[in-house]
Amino acid sequence: MSNSVQIISTAPSPSLTYRLVSGLLVFPIFRGLFRGSTQGNENVPKQGALVVAANHGSHLDPPILGHALGRPVAFMAKAELFDVPLLGRLIRALGAYPVRRGASDREAIRTATATLEAGWATGVFLDGTRQANGRVNAPLPGAALLAARSGAPLLPVAILNSHRALGSRQFWPRLVPIQLLIGTPIPPPVSRRRADLDATTALLQERINALLDQGLQHP
Repeated sequence: MSNSVQIISTAPSPSLTYRLVSGLLVFPIFRGLFRGSTQGNENVPKQGALVVAANHGSHLDPPILGHALGRPVAFMAKAELFDVPLLGRLIRALGAYPVRRGASDREAIRTATATLEAGWATGVFLDGTRQANGRVNAPLPGAALLAARSGAPLLPVAILNSHRALGSRQFWPRLVPIQLLIGTPIPPPVSRRRADLDATTALLQERINALLDQGLQHP
């Protein structure tokens, strides 16, 4: 018997708020200010649950990743943010879902799995926190575990130069080109055993860092 949860085969329709923020804020900043571009959009499944795994170098990454793949991508956000007037409504409309401060990893995984069950693409930064060099350095197994639980494929995405544009110690952005390189989907782990999760996580790390290297070689 499969341990995967049943997932919806269609992707949720973007809300009006989502479309407005994409068109009026995220895309002008990404395409105009940072001369952003994407490569490999044909690799993005247009329907069904999807775990989007990426490197993480900047606070710019979630909005860019969430609006440049051609379908909405949900991310975890601190539950306190949802209590802020207007901000809470805005981030919820954009697909963010709350995770309580101090919540266990198990609870966060359950919340993310429920988002996948609703047909969302769910974004996971493999290292969990921003990396000064913008690469995948010490990946955690969360993305692989989500895929194993839901049966959703994993999509490796490399975000090139966001760590240079607005790194962890920068107060003002540098207007360097940001590029998204989208790899081909890989299947979920065959089980939730640690060895299978680690193997898939290592493969994601390899694929994403290779995409980053590819982008550096072909500016």
